[in-house]
Amino acid sequence: MTLTRAEQAKTSRAEQDGTPTEEEPPWITVVAPGDPVDNEPAPPSGRRVLAMMLLGAALISILVAVSGSVAASRLAEKESVNDAAKAAAVLADAVVQPALTDGLVTGDPKSFAAMDRAVRNHVLGPSSVRVKIWTASGRVVYSDEPRLVGRVYPLGAEERSVFTTPVTRAEVSDLKAPENTYERGQGRLLEVYRPVWTPSGEPLLFETYAKYDGVTSRATQLWRGFAGITISSLLALVVLMMPVVWGLLSRIRRAQDQRERLLERAIEASTDERRRIAGTLHDGVVQELAGASYVVSGAAVEAETKGQGELAHRLRTAAATVRNGIGSMRTLLVDIYPPTLATSGLAAALEDLAAGLQCLDVDVEVALAPEAERDLDPERARVIYRLAHECLLNCKRHSRAKRITIALVRDDGVVELEIADDGVGFDPAQATAQHADGHFGLRILADVAQAAGAELHLSTAPGQGTRWLMRLPVG
Repeated sequence: MTLTRAEQAKTSRAEQDGTPTEEEPPWITVVAPGDPVDNEPAPPSGRRVLAMMLLGAALISILVAVSGSVAASRLAEKESVNDAAKAAAVLADAVVQPALTDGLVTGDPKSFAAMDRAVRNHVLGPSSVRVKIWTASGRVVYSDEPRLVGRVYPLGAEERSVFTTPVTRAEVSDLKAPENTYERGQGRLLEVYRPVWTPSGEPLLFETYAKYDGVTSRATQLWRGFAGITISSLLALVVLMMPVVWGLLSRIRRAQDQRERLLERAIEASTDERRRIAGTLHDGVVQELAGASYVVSGAAVEAETKGQGELAHRLRTAAATVRNGIGSMRTLLVDIYPPTLATSGLAAALEDLAAGLQCLDVDVEVALAPEAERDLDPERARVIYRLAHECLLNCKRHSRAKRITIALVRDDGVVELEIADDGVGFDPAQATAQHADGHFGLRILADVAQAAGAELHLSTAPGQGTRWLMRLPVG
């Protein structure tokens, strides 16, 4: 950060005198140029809300599509498994059981050939890809895949239970099992098995494998059945909600505009009331106190001439007390409403602020450049005055300073206000943290500068006083 004019002059004088400059705390940026103002967020625009609604409808549609697809797949798989079980039961009773002979178990070629003709003519087809017939010991006595015939594989618990409890079972086949080696590469398969009996009464396990394509086809049909109704209902709901949402947004905008107008009126009313109170005090109480001061002073002189020294002393003390009260009252008037800001300008208003501290035995030096007020509009003048007022108010309350300097200069389209005191100072890191946490701290000063689009810098440390610098663009 570049040096201010006051710092440059101080450094130049120190160099001319040959004395070292006092090391001062570094500057900390409280408000940077372009920082956004912390106003109440405006309600979203109608287009944005409608876009959000459409986006939400699209996301819900995707969610419905995914969940519907999963539900349709599960339902289709369940129904396909049931259908496959029914079809296998019919084939077992109508085709396999009549062609089954005792010779098939013993390996008789004629029995095997009879069963193979029945299976290939009536069981195998576009949907059924494999048939196996097992003994209870796990030996394959027939299959349309010759390489499986005669092999022994351990049966699972569910397959063995079919021999004791004759039912038809169906499930998605586990193609990783050893007995399903030759079914791999054909995609997912549905496996259905049930018991059949030889003419001598020996139970065998009849097993078929059907393609999973039927499940996919049925899931698509189910999904198409309710997807159109669901999505169209959702879109109809969005269309019906649009006028309602648009009306609510319009009401919110009107309510916000009304609230802003009420706030402006409240601020104007507050300003008018402060002006009225200040005028009433100035024209009433202050004038009456001034008159009382003159009367008491005159009575003191009269008592002095009559040789009543003790009475004269008391009257002079009372007159001094009244004059101090007048000074405090005028300071209060400046705090309530600065009449000189509108009538006499910024310089006179800053002088009045300084006079209010001088009544409290504080040495206040005011250095105002003549060009600082040139072409300065009333709004920026109020910003400068308010920030100076808040800084001096903090000095009076917290700094315990004995000397304060107020400097107002203008340089390259920027007005610089610098206020420095020799008070106790403070820890800027702690104060900044309190401001960020929502405590008062620097909030008022930061808000004033931020709302005006100004820069605000701070230089302070415990025991080293405090300096504030505001840079306000005016060109």
